[in-house]
Amino acid sequence: MCFSKFSFSMSLLSLTLLLQVGVGVGADPLAYSCASSENFTPNGTYFSNLSKLFGNLYFKTAPTGFGVEVVGQYSQNQVNGLALCRGDVNATECRTCVAGASSEIGKLCPYNKGAIIWYDSCLLKYSDMDFIGKIDNKNKFYLVNVNNASDPTTFNQRTKRFLSYLSSEAYAAPRMYAAGELELGGPDKLYGLLQCTRHRLQQFCILYFEENENGN
Repeated sequence: MCFSKFSFSMSLLSLTLLLQVGVGVGADPLAYSCASSENFTPNGTYFSNLSKLFGNLYFKTAPTGFGVEVVGQYSQNQVNGLALCRGDVNATECRTCVAGASSEIGKLCPYNKGAIIWYDSCLLKYSDMDFIGKIDNKNKFYLVNVNNASDPTTFNQRTKRFLSYLSSEAYAAPRMYAAGELELGGPDKLYGLLQCTRHRLQQFCILYFEENENGN
């Protein structure tokens, strides 16, 4: 039995791979994680810095679809944040998604010093730890397509080649985003979307994909 498994990793790669049909997502997040074991004090300095960070990301992210921000000095009250909108999303939808993510993560992870939330149109992460420019293999989630492939070996080989092609396309694209489809024969198609964040050098986009493809 063969399953298509989709891994969404925060640090460099946001990846969707869908067979036959797309996944419709409403206002609810795809996933979220309250990533820190520490909490901050309501109305304290960290709370104030986090609120400022969300506001800055709201304005910084929409024009290009990507934004990073650091608020506070090098102390326990410093907040690091990143927002990324899907590469084909316009500025208005991007801004709306980042605003909604900022509001929702506060409800889902109240007073948590680190959290990440994924939507269909964007993702948002903040932390008291400096993660900017670093690979994060910890924060990820999976969507599983339970449809079986009639020829798993061929399907997996074609999938790897398809994703390798998309990673090369994303590497060269200004927004480091690529999407496409692959004919599988008959009515079946493979749909892929791959996007890297822009806080690291472009070559890490391909490197990260190759390492995860090989199970590293």
